Amino acid sequence: MIRTSILAGAALLLSGLSHAALAAEQVDMLLVNGTVVTMDPDRPAATSVAVKDGKILAVGGPELANAYTAPETVDLKGRMLMPGFIDTHIHIMGPSRRSVPLGEAKSIKDVQAMVRAKAKELGPNEWIVGYGWDEAKLAEGRNIVSTDLDAAAPRNPVALTRAGQHSVVGNSLALKLAGITRATPDPERGVIEHYPSGEPNGIIRERGDLYGKLVPPPTSEEMKPGWTAALKSLLPLGITSIMEALTTIDDEPVGKGGVPQSEWRGVHTYKQFREIYAKEGESLPRAALYIVYPGAERLKAFPYKTGHGDDRLKLGPIGEAPGADGGFTGPTAWTLDDYKGMPGFRGHAATKPEALTELVRTSRDLGWQLGIHAIGDAAIATLIDIYAGALDEEPMKDHRWFSSHLTMLPPLPTLEKMANHGIWGAAQPNFLYNLEGRYNQTLEGTRLQHINPLGTPLRWGVRMALGSDNLPIGPLWGFYVSVTRKGESGTVYGPEEAVSRYEALKAYTQDAAYLTWDEAKKGSLTPGKLADMIVVDRNLLTVPEEEILKAQVDMTIIGGKTVFKR
Repeated sequence: MIRTSILAGAALLLSGLSHAALAAEQVDMLLVNGTVVTMDPDRPAATSVAVKDGKILAVGGPELANAYTAPETVDLKGRMLMPGFIDTHIHIMGPSRRSVPLGEAKSIKDVQAMVRAKAKELGPNEWIVGYGWDEAKLAEGRNIVSTDLDAAAPRNPVALTRAGQHSVVGNSLALKLAGITRATPDPERGVIEHYPSGEPNGIIRERGDLYGKLVPPPTSEEMKPGWTAALKSLLPLGITSIMEALTTIDDEPVGKGGVPQSEWRGVHTYKQFREIYAKEGESLPRAALYIVYPGAERLKAFPYKTGHGDDRLKLGPIGEAPGADGGFTGPTAWTLDDYKGMPGFRGHAATKPEALTELVRTSRDLGWQLGIHAIGDAAIATLIDIYAGALDEEPMKDHRWFSSHLTMLPPLPTLEKMANHGIWGAAQPNFLYNLEGRYNQTLEGTRLQHINPLGTPLRWGVRMALGSDNLPIGPLWGFYVSVTRKGESGTVYGPEEAVSRYEALKAYTQDAAYLTWDEAKKGSLTPGKLADMIVVDRNLLTVPEEEILKAQVDMTIIGGKTVFKR
């Protein structure tokens, strides 16, 4: 009798445990006790999120801790949980054996030391290249010129690209190999700068290819480790998706969009990205690739178009190159009025309007999205006229075309045309911080005050998504400028172009997802969407503005897997 009672009690106990276990559903990850900023207007705030099979299963409050059990439970301790940042314009760069890391240089002397060491490593006559110098960050406060590089490497041709990729400086040997003398006219779409003596000073604006075509291209196998490392370096910044802005189809089969190997441009390709993502995809940000326009015949031969691929890697727009103009790092942005202090100079078109029209029409007819580079107000107005004309001729349902950069505020009729045709802007507000000096050198008055606009386009009904263009990459810089309108000096420019913190985050998340047809898959913490999330050490919606740039990403989660933890 006693034995029977014991057995019966044990059965009841086991039954109770079984019911309790059944009541708590097993999930893969549970994040609790946080400040969850969902970017979902139906439920903007919460404290907990449950993740299963790479997707968000539930968003709610403390009750989720009782409803679910998980092998990994993260106590957020009040920290901010939000969707991962989506950078809509980024360049993935990696070093070749010829490269020097110019982004680390604080002076021209630093640059010379890097070049001198590389020349010793490579030996004479070998090309030396690099990316990322910025005269505003160099102690001397001026551009690098050929004589600086001659002193460091007189026996090596050198070509160093400025941050932003609109100017390249070469030394005397590079100028000689490129056939550039004091008598050389400016190349089409470019400018050759000169010393007061009339001799070229090594700087070429917008036509770095005059040097670049002479540099032996690195092999794919040489570059892929650097590109992979560059992709992984985005994870500590909270970037879970990107639109890589300069990719070619050059190494596709000849007859299917590709070119002979001897004609490869040396930048990365769709094929190379496929190889990288096949190997490392789950540990990398999701990516959509802009494709450099290859010409009508090659594009027609290429068997794919925008959207081909999967949630990890796919084709994005035809865009970035060729562009409508240059940029202010040249400066060659195409403007409606003269540059400050430069009577008669307004930059110039990088692509003739008739060629741009052909590009747009061909891409439209083949079903491609478009995201063409346009910096100056004249370039933007011209591009939008061409876009609108092509859409009026042959309407495209859900085209999602955009003007890449939208750096200057274009004429208001242009904004109206954008709104009426559903043409977006993909902007980089961080430019105002990094390029403040250049803007003050080249612009004044309302053009300066309204540079990198957000408020005015939004008020006119133009939708905006944000990115970095690597100047600098971290989304917090763009977020900070979007809401403060402060340059690096602390000066406030055109406060009417500022947006709310929520609007800025939305343009980096939910709205950015729209440009890749992914607004139903990512960009907000909504049940059923991909579990692409970041944990930030402070609430970006409420901290004092001076703390925004001090914020750190503590965790980055892609598809429910932690890919970075500080």
